[in-house]
Parts: sequence; structure tokens; C-alpha cells
Amino acid sequence: PPDSSLRPGMTTESSGLAFFNGVGGFDADGREYVITLDDGQWTPAPWVNVVANPDFGFFISESGSGCTWAGNSRENRLTPWSNDPVADPPGEAIYLRDEESGELWTPTPLPIRGEERYLCRHGQGYSVFGHSSHGIDTELTVFVPTTDPVKLSRLRIRNDSTALRTLSTTYYAEWVLGVDRIATTSLLQAERDSETGALLAQNPDNSDFPGAVAFADDGGGDSDGDHRVTTDRLEFLGRYGNYADPAALRRPGLSDRVGAGHDPIAALQTRFTLQPGETRELIFQLGQAPSRAEAIALVRKYRAPGAAARAQEAAIGRWNEILGSIQIRTPDAALDLLSNRWLLYQVVSGRFWGRTAFYQASGAFGFRDQLQDVMAVMVAAPELAREHIVRCASRQFIEGDVQHWWHPPLGKGVRTRCSDDRLWLPFAVAQYLEITGDESLLDEQAAFLASPAVPAGHAEAFQQPETSDESASVDDHCRRAIAVSLAVGQHGLPLIGSCDWNDGLNRVGADGRGESVWLGWFLHATLIRYAPIVERRGDPSLALQYRAHAERLRKAIEKESWDGQWYRRAYYDDGTPLGSAPNEECRIDAIAQSWAVLSGAAEPARATRAMASVDEQLVKRDDGLILLLAPPFDRGPKDPGYIKGYLPGIRENGGQYTHAAAWVPMAFAALGDGERTAELLAMLNPINHTDSAEAINRYKTEPYVLAGDVYSQHPHAGRGGWTWYTGSAGWMSRAIIESLLGFRVRPDHFIIEPAVPAAWPSYEIQFRDAETVYDINVHNPGGTGRSVGSIDLDGRPLADRRVPRLHDGQRHKVQVRLS
Repeated sequence: PPDSSLRPGMTTESSGLAFFNGVGGFDADGREYVITLDDGQWTPAPWVNVVANPDFGFFISESGSGCTWAGNSRENRLTPWSNDPVADPPGEAIYLRDEESGELWTPTPLPIRGEERYLCRHGQGYSVFGHSSHGIDTELTVFVPTTDPVKLSRLRIRNDSTALRTLSTTYYAEWVLGVDRIATTSLLQAERDSETGALLAQNPDNSDFPGAVAFADDGGGDSDGDHRVTTDRLEFLGRYGNYADPAALRRPGLSDRVGAGHDPIAALQTRFTLQPGETRELIFQLGQAPSRAEAIALVRKYRAPGAAARAQEAAIGRWNEILGSIQIRTPDAALDLLSNRWLLYQVVSGRFWGRTAFYQASGAFGFRDQLQDVMAVMVAAPELAREHIVRCASRQFIEGDVQHWWHPPLGKGVRTRCSDDRLWLPFAVAQYLEITGDESLLDEQAAFLASPAVPAGHAEAFQQPETSDESASVDDHCRRAIAVSLAVGQHGLPLIGSCDWNDGLNRVGADGRGESVWLGWFLHATLIRYAPIVERRGDPSLALQYRAHAERLRKAIEKESWDGQWYRRAYYDDGTPLGSAPNEECRIDAIAQSWAVLSGAAEPARATRAMASVDEQLVKRDDGLILLLAPPFDRGPKDPGYIKGYLPGIRENGGQYTHAAAWVPMAFAALGDGERTAELLAMLNPINHTDSAEAINRYKTEPYVLAGDVYSQHPHAGRGGWTWYTGSAGWMSRAIIESLLGFRVRPDHFIIEPAVPAAWPSYEIQFRDAETVYDINVHNPGGTGRSVGSIDLDGRPLADRRVPRLHDGQRHKVQVRLS
């Protein structure tokens, strides 16, 4: 346990923790965040871990509550989801009972909170709960295997008393097997497998997952001990449903009542004895398989001795492969902790595989959202990016527009008039080719979708489209996406449609004439990046068209949208500018300025001035925030869309919308300003928002993952909003690795083009390229923080300053000297 004498922010070898803040801290190498709960102490809001594989997962709070899903974290929850940050009600629990005294407790702080210390360790791919009370020491480890659709809970129980103990464990789970248990309860069918004793459940009305069989098991069905079950929630909890004092656990055993006609749950109870000093491990399973036979096969698989331990080791090993690709060591230790493991873990587990978290349970793929996510893992896991790019190509309609979001497995979702979604496909493809050189992706085939167009007068339509008979290569899908994005309005700018990147601006162009300045920058960047691809594929005339249109966009933005000190954001249908100095609301918007730089299209002097305006008007150093826009929308006469429905200073409406905030330091890095790049990244870092008890009570959310938004208006300024389920993690990772440290991977080499503070004497990067490892040391003797003077590989100077990717399985030293 951590040393209680530590002061907030203190690092110590003896504790094994860094950045201890009174509640917990990172372990020494940043692989775990350790939370200690003593003397009735609680975190100010649930601090969760999202643990997932591609088709299955769960989230769990430091109190042990959470939700488990299979296939789709919204449409097919196995247990209830709740975003109640006060009660944090459990839909799953493990109870321990002394069979002689009747004393009842849990190895997690909920649902029964004892007086003794609880220790929660959130790691990548697992969480561990330690607790010792009633003379019994417990350690509960929960995780999912790399591929199988099952949550495994390993409970180690040790008898620390001097007497023989007769104990029982009771595993409890409330079935949902759909979106909401209120809607599914009367439909569920529960049974007990006669051979294994496992409990099974089905929802015959779940059309998304027909025939799927959920299962719960505690391993007791094959044991010689007393094993009892029930599927009746009323029997277990009692009439008033008290999780902390279940009615069934005031009686000797469960009733073995199984079947239909009652509120179905899974409760399994096993009784056993422990000698003094004896340790026993029990394996609890909760999962779902496509059929009954496959469900029983999984139950048997993970009952085998050592199977759960091997699965845990393999799962951690897989996470180490992904997260260990790039490791950094800089003068900013908090930056290192966040970057080395937690950001990509948030991207892959929470955003890409889970697509859910405590505050929002989506389950859907967003067309633009997950394409941005996978751009952050193209070095660490290029296969995930490739697979998802092809998946997204298959969600494009024949006409060239795309599904804004869709639910697997059936693909129901929304067709919209959103203008930027489709362009993220060619943008991501260009990024993938730039890093991997895998041009075979362009020839992968994907079918188009077919469905009725969005009706006139409507911004979107919820549909389950059909797969058309027409298919095309990924390259053709990208070209079609670009082709339908070239229309411009009266100012020569792209039409905003029902929204661009900011969904909340959904009425700026409701009549079809509104224009987007930001989209102009983004389309310019996409055209310039994709033109060489079509040129290489034998279509120079199309490449010429792309470049010509990009140049027309650049000129139109400079002519029509420079506001004197920054670039405007958009134009309403009637031509009224948005993001202009005379505006009472949204005088300036950050992303129009950031992408003026990131696109490489803005006039250099204007780009510099625009970012200075961001620094002056949107960077709030006293509160540690980077705002999306200011002032927020409130009572103005114009109606930009549902963004105005948020309170001022919340989410997109003038709060820190962290996804966009990450683009600000990236833009400063592109301008060569290493000081502000590092400063702003530190402001975004949640570790720096939680380095004291006072800061924790203000920020409230987890120190180890990014929050989607942070409130900007007093008295709630600095309070974190949605965590885990935010696109900011991927961009933050790229901002650190690519923009600040300047590390960029190409198909046969990598380069270093940093923008670090002049005061940094040096920093290190370890790049694991399959079996080949590069130890990179960047020295800054002249205090420039940017210009590379020389690069040596294993003592040999590299004239072109490109470090070759050797793929020889050896370890290499790279010395970079800034001039």
C-alpha cells in the first residue's frame, strides 16, 4: 500500500508511486494507477477502467461497479449500464460470507463498504482489487482474454486467521441482453446447464444478436462442495432490492430456482472451507457466445486449471505489444506517464473496441470518429487501421456520402448531410500510406450502401441500409468521397451541410447555402495529400484538378474569411459570418485557426497572427484550459444549432473540447514554437489537473485518461466532463509524439523534427519496430529545441538525416544533435 505520509505530487522510491495525490498515484513505470480508499474515503466521481477486446468488454469503477457487453456496448449489454456518479449502482457483484457467523462482505468497496482499506489498481487490460477483513485477505483480478467473449474474474482468498473457516462466495449478475433491462426483463429465458451447472440466458427478441447465449459460471458445478443457484432477482435481493444486504444471503443457501416467469438474474453460490494460511482461487465467468454449444465450450475452457492465468498473461502481453511500440523519456515526467501507455490504451480499448465509458455508452462506430482514432495507432498496430479503413469504405453510399454513425453488427445508423465525414476516409488513407507504404490497401474491394436519400427538409434519417451490388476499390471510394465534397457557396467555400466537424453547428447551413471555413482548410489538406496518390496510380489529370481546387479554396479563404486578427469560422445560409470580431457570441473559434496552420495553406504571417489570437483569447492559463470558442452561445439572435442547448462553458459551447484543444499545440509546433507547444500539452494533461486534493475536487475525473471536455464557467471552471469516450486521446498522442518530439515514421525510415522547449537539455525515444529496437537520444546543446544538426546511427553519420528501418532484429543507438 502507498505510504500515507506522502505529500501531494511527491514521488518516492519507497512507495513505488509517482504523482501521489492523496487518493492514489501511478506506479513507478506508469503501467497502473493505484487508488487507495481508507476510512470511508471516496473518489469525487467514479474513476473507471475500460477493458475490451475487439468484440467484448466491460468498464469497472474503483468501487467495483460497472457494465459488461458483447458485440455492441449499447445494443447488447449483458449487465446494466448506469452513469449515476453518486450511487454508482452495481449490476454485478461478488459476495463473501462466513457460514458460521453470517458476516457478509465484498472484495470491492461496493456494494458493501467495510472499514478496512481497499486498494484498486487499474492497468492496461485488467483491474485488481485488494482488501483484507474478517480475517480473510482477498485479491480480485478482472480482465478479458485477447479474443474470447468472456469476462474472467480471478478471486484469490487467503485465510489469515488462526481458525478453520467455512465460507461461501456468491456471484451475482443482472441480465440485460439488450439496451435496457426494463425493456428486456419480460423477454429473457434463463436455464441451468445440467452438465456444468453454469447459468445460461437468452433474449429471443434481440434481432441484432439472434441465438446468442449468455452465461455465468463460478466453477462450482463441477466441484464437490455445496453449489446452489437462483435466477430470481426478487428472491436474491428481496422486495426492496438492497444490494448491500441481499435477502437471499440472510438465509443458508440459494433456492436453485431457475426458469421463466420472474425477473431473471444469475446468482451462483459455492461453499468451501479454508485451513489457517490456506489460499484458494475461484474463477468467475460472464460472457456470451453465438450458440449454446459455444457458450458451454467457453465455460469448460476457462474452468481448466491454469486457463485463466494463461489468458491473463496473453492479454497483458498483447497490450504490451501495442503500447510498447514507442516509449519516451523527457524532462516532463507527467507527459511521459500519460504518453507511454495510457493514451493509446484509451484510444484502442475505450474508443475503438469498447466505444463506451461511464458517461456515454455508444456502441456505434462514428465514420469520422474512429478513423481519427486509428490514425494514432498506425505505427503501433497498422493492421487495426487497415482493417478499419476497409470497414469504413463499406459504409459509403453509392452517391458518395457516408453513414455518420452505425451500429454493428447489422449496420443500422444515420444518414446525414454532414459535410466532413466522408473526407476523413481519403485523409486517413493518405496517412496510412505515408506511414506504411502499403499501397495494396487501395485495391481492397468494398461494397457500397444503398438506401433512400435523406428527405427534403430533414438533416438526417435513421436507417438500416442495404448492401448494394456495386463495389469498388478503397481508392475509388476515396475519390467518390472527394468528388461529392467540391461544391462551394457564394464565398467560394465548401458547403457546411447539416454540420462539419462540430455537430452542434447543425443549423448554420440548414437551408443548404451555409459555408465552412474550417472545412475549407481540411478539404485543402485532403486534396493536397491525396493528389500524389492518384498521380502514382496513373491519373495525373485528376491530381491536377485536386491541386487546382485546393488553390481556389486557399485563395477564397484568404480573400473572404480573414477577419483582421484571425480567420472566421463559417457563414450562415444568409451569408452572416460566424467567428468574426463583431459577433457577440463565438467571436473566435479555435479550429479555424489551428487548421489554417495544420493544412499548410494559410499565409504564414496570418497563420502566426491567428494562433497568437488563440493564445490571447482562448487559452485560459489561470484555469488551465484551451477553449473551443469564445464567447459561448447563449442569448444571441442567431441559431447555430444544438450547440446553443448546452449551458455556456459546457462541452462545445465555449468549454474546453479537448479533441479540438489538442490541435492547438500541434499548430504551435508546426510554427516552431516549442515553448508554447509543451506548455499547452501540460495544460491538457489530466495528471496536472489532479496533483493535489484541492485539484482533484475541482477536476473530479480520472487522472490517467483525457476528458472529452472541461467546463470553463465559474463556479465549475476546471471540472472534467466525459472521460474515456473522447477522440482527444488519439490526437493528444500524436501531438506529443509527432508534433512536440518530432518523431515520424515512414515506410523505410523515420525522421526527427522536434519543436521542444529551448530549456530541455535532451529527451529519449525508444522505438520498437517489430523485433528491431532503436534507442534514440536527442540532445539540445544550443537551446534551439528545433533544428536538427546531425544524426548518427550506431556511430555512423546519416547525411540525409533519415534513420533507416533495418528490420534486422538488432538493437541500435541513434544520436540526434540539435544545432
